[in-house]
Amino acid sequence: MAKIRRSFTVDKPLPQVVDYLKDFSHAAHWDPGTLACTPLDPGPAHEGSRWHNVSHFLGRRSELIYRLERALPDRLTFVGENDAARSVDDLTFEAAGAGTRVTYQADIRLRGTARLADPLVRVALGRMAGGVVAQMREVIDAL
Repeated sequence: MAKIRRSFTVDKPLPQVVDYLKDFSHAAHWDPGTLACTPLDPGPAHEGSRWHNVSHFLGRRSELIYRLERALPDRLTFVGENDAARSVDDLTFEAAGAGTRVTYQADIRLRGTARLADPLVRVALGRMAGGVVAQMREVIDAL
Protein backbone atom coordinates (compact mmCIF):
# COMPACT_ATOMS: atom_id res chain seq x y z
CA MET A 1 0.00 0.00 0.00
CA ALA A 2 1.19 3.50 -0.86
CA LYS A 3 -0.16 6.52 0.97
CA ILE A 4 0.46 10.26 0.77
CA ARG A 5 -1.06 13.23 2.57
CA ARG A 6 -0.52 16.89 1.72
CA SER A 7 -2.18 20.10 2.92
CA PHE A 8 -2.16 23.50 1.28
CA THR A 9 -4.21 26.70 1.14
CA VAL A 10 -5.90 28.25 -1.88
CA ASP A 11 -7.35 31.74 -2.30
CA LYS A 12 -10.90 30.64 -3.11
CA PRO A 13 -13.84 30.17 -0.71
CA LEU A 14 -14.62 26.67 0.52
CA PRO A 15 -17.94 26.15 -1.35
CA GLN A 16 -16.32 27.09 -4.68
CA VAL A 17 -13.37 24.74 -4.07
CA VAL A 18 -15.58 21.80 -3.10
CA ASP A 19 -17.92 22.40 -6.03
CA TYR A 20 -15.01 22.43 -8.49
CA LEU A 21 -13.29 19.35 -7.09
CA LYS A 22 -16.55 17.38 -6.79
CA ASP A 23 -16.46 16.95 -10.58
CA PHE A 24 -13.64 14.41 -10.89
CA SER A 25 -13.33 15.07 -14.62
CA HIS A 26 -11.38 18.16 -13.53
CA ALA A 27 -8.58 15.79 -12.44
CA ALA A 28 -7.35 16.12 -16.02
CA HIS A 29 -6.50 19.73 -15.12
CA TRP A 30 -5.12 19.38 -11.58
CA ASP A 31 -3.42 15.95 -11.66
CA PRO A 32 -0.29 15.90 -13.83
CA GLY A 33 -0.59 12.11 -14.26
CA THR A 34 -4.16 12.16 -15.55
CA LEU A 35 -4.42 12.04 -19.33
CA ALA A 36 -8.25 12.03 -19.47
CA CYS A 37 -11.14 11.71 -17.05
CA THR A 38 -14.56 11.27 -18.61
CA PRO A 39 -17.91 11.28 -16.77
CA LEU A 40 -19.89 8.05 -17.12
CA ASP A 41 -23.13 9.44 -15.70
CA PRO A 42 -25.20 12.42 -16.91
CA GLY A 43 -25.84 15.53 -14.86
CA PRO A 44 -23.99 17.24 -12.03
CA ALA A 45 -21.63 15.21 -9.85
CA HIS A 46 -23.21 13.58 -6.80
CA GLU A 47 -22.57 10.59 -4.54
CA GLY A 48 -22.51 7.61 -6.85
CA SER A 49 -21.27 9.51 -9.94
CA ARG A 50 -18.60 7.65 -11.92
CA TRP A 51 -15.70 8.62 -14.20
CA HIS A 52 -13.37 6.73 -16.53
CA ASN A 53 -9.86 7.90 -15.62
CA VAL A 54 -6.84 7.31 -17.85
CA SER A 55 -3.49 8.05 -16.21
CA HIS A 56 0.19 7.65 -16.87
CA PHE A 57 2.01 6.25 -13.83
CA LEU A 58 5.43 4.60 -13.61
CA GLY A 59 5.76 4.63 -17.37
CA ARG A 60 2.51 2.75 -17.89
CA ARG A 61 -0.99 3.68 -18.92
CA SER A 62 -3.58 2.89 -16.26
CA GLU A 63 -7.36 3.00 -16.50
CA LEU A 64 -9.63 3.08 -13.46
CA ILE A 65 -13.31 3.65 -12.90
CA TYR A 66 -13.71 6.22 -10.13
CA ARG A 67 -16.83 6.68 -8.04
CA LEU A 68 -17.74 9.58 -5.76
CA GLU A 69 -18.25 7.66 -2.51
CA ARG A 70 -18.71 10.63 -0.18
CA ALA A 71 -19.82 14.19 -0.94
CA LEU A 72 -20.09 16.42 2.12
CA PRO A 73 -19.75 20.21 2.36
CA ASP A 74 -16.23 19.72 3.79
CA ARG A 75 -15.14 16.34 2.39
CA LEU A 76 -15.01 14.42 -0.89
CA THR A 77 -13.95 10.80 -1.25
CA PHE A 78 -13.34 9.18 -4.64
CA VAL A 79 -12.60 5.47 -5.06
CA GLY A 80 -11.02 4.21 -8.27
CA GLU A 81 -10.67 0.55 -9.17
CA ASN A 82 -9.43 -1.81 -11.81
CA ASP A 83 -8.24 -5.43 -11.71
CA ALA A 84 -4.80 -4.49 -10.39
CA ALA A 85 -5.46 -1.63 -7.97
CA ARG A 86 -7.79 0.30 -5.71
CA SER A 87 -7.14 4.01 -5.26
CA VAL A 88 -8.84 6.22 -2.68
CA ASP A 89 -8.55 10.00 -3.02
CA ASP A 90 -9.87 11.72 0.10
CA LEU A 91 -10.09 15.51 0.19
CA THR A 92 -11.05 17.49 3.26
CA PHE A 93 -11.64 21.23 3.41
CA GLU A 94 -11.73 23.95 6.03
CA ALA A 95 -12.15 27.68 5.78
CA ALA A 96 -8.88 29.61 6.11
CA GLY A 97 -9.74 33.29 6.21
CA ALA A 98 -11.15 34.15 2.79
CA GLY A 99 -9.56 31.00 1.33
CA THR A 100 -9.67 27.25 1.90
CA ARG A 101 -7.25 24.78 3.43
CA VAL A 102 -7.27 21.58 1.37
CA THR A 103 -5.94 18.29 2.71
CA TYR A 104 -5.41 15.73 -0.03
CA GLN A 105 -4.79 12.11 0.85
CA ALA A 106 -4.26 9.33 -1.68
CA ASP A 107 -4.05 5.62 -0.85
CA ILE A 108 -3.20 3.08 -3.53
CA ARG A 109 -3.55 -0.62 -2.81
CA LEU A 110 -2.25 -2.99 -5.44
CA ARG A 111 -3.90 -6.37 -5.98
CA GLY A 112 -2.56 -9.79 -6.85
CA THR A 113 0.91 -9.99 -8.35
CA ALA A 114 0.89 -6.20 -8.83
CA ARG A 115 1.56 -5.97 -5.06
CA LEU A 116 5.18 -6.80 -5.82
CA ALA A 117 5.51 -3.22 -7.08
CA ASP A 118 4.34 -1.69 -3.75
CA PRO A 119 7.76 -0.27 -2.77
CA LEU A 120 8.17 1.37 -6.18
CA VAL A 121 4.64 2.79 -6.08
CA ARG A 122 5.27 4.30 -2.61
CA VAL A 123 8.33 6.17 -3.88
CA ALA A 124 6.67 7.31 -7.12
CA LEU A 125 3.52 8.49 -5.33
CA GLY A 126 5.60 10.54 -2.89
CA ARG A 127 7.42 12.23 -5.78
CA MET A 128 4.22 12.84 -7.70
CA ALA A 129 2.45 14.43 -4.71
CA GLY A 130 4.35 17.71 -5.04
CA GLY A 131 3.24 18.09 -8.63
CA VAL A 132 -0.39 17.38 -7.76
CA VAL A 133 -0.38 19.98 -4.98
CA ALA A 134 1.30 22.65 -7.12
CA GLN A 135 -0.99 22.07 -10.09
CA MET A 136 -4.17 21.80 -7.99
CA ARG A 137 -3.33 25.05 -6.19
CA GLU A 138 -2.61 26.83 -9.47
CA VAL A 139 -5.83 25.62 -11.16
CA ILE A 140 -8.06 26.45 -8.18
CA ASP A 141 -6.54 29.90 -7.66
CA ALA A 142 -7.21 30.64 -11.35
CA LEU A 143 -10.94 29.82 -11.10
